[in-house]
Amino acid sequence: MAEIKNPQFVKSILNLKEKPHPALPEIAFVGRSNVGKSSLINCLVNIKNFARVSKQPGKTQTINFFRIDDAFYFVDLPGYGYAKRSKKQLSEWGKSVEDYLLNSRELAVLYVLIDSKVGVKAADQQLLEWLRFNTIPFEIIATKADRISKATKIKQERIIKNNLNLPETAHLIFFSAKTRQGQSELTQHLSMVLSTS
Repeated sequence: MAEIKNPQFVKSILNLKEKPHPALPEIAFVGRSNVGKSSLINCLVNIKNFARVSKQPGKTQTINFFRIDDAFYFVDLPGYGYAKRSKKQLSEWGKSVEDYLLNSRELAVLYVLIDSKVGVKAADQQLLEWLRFNTIPFEIIATKADRISKATKIKQERIIKNNLNLPETAHLIFFSAKTRQGQSELTQHLSMVLSTS
């Protein structure tokens, strides 16, 4: 993937009918609240506050579209697993995200973000079970990789794969927005995805 030169926030939506035009391939990111989705997007576009970063978990409640060089979209999905959301908010989150993942024809890849230090939580396992049941392909990114040592990384990779029922051969990208660890690996994967979209 070439260097990103013209990233733009396009719109926030609550349902699929509001998706932006034109239709372009969509690179979607999902994960628990505060797992680092916005920081990852900021890092990829090389603009510090491009995707809003909040210290308050669960702040992103809409599906946010960012057009990248008029070629594709980054799609920031609302974080899940935040206890302070009301039942109504949780229900709305489920409906809007499920509708998007099941019905967006332009979805090229879904990256599921897992905090590499915190590890896998029940909400992550539930999401992956749902994705498998609905045959939605996904890739795993282990975020905040700068917070763990190399030795811990090897151990955590094994634990994450085990807790998510992934085969030993499954590929995980360890990523740090702070040190840019894993950025070149992720952009290579994005290039591969976009070349087949």
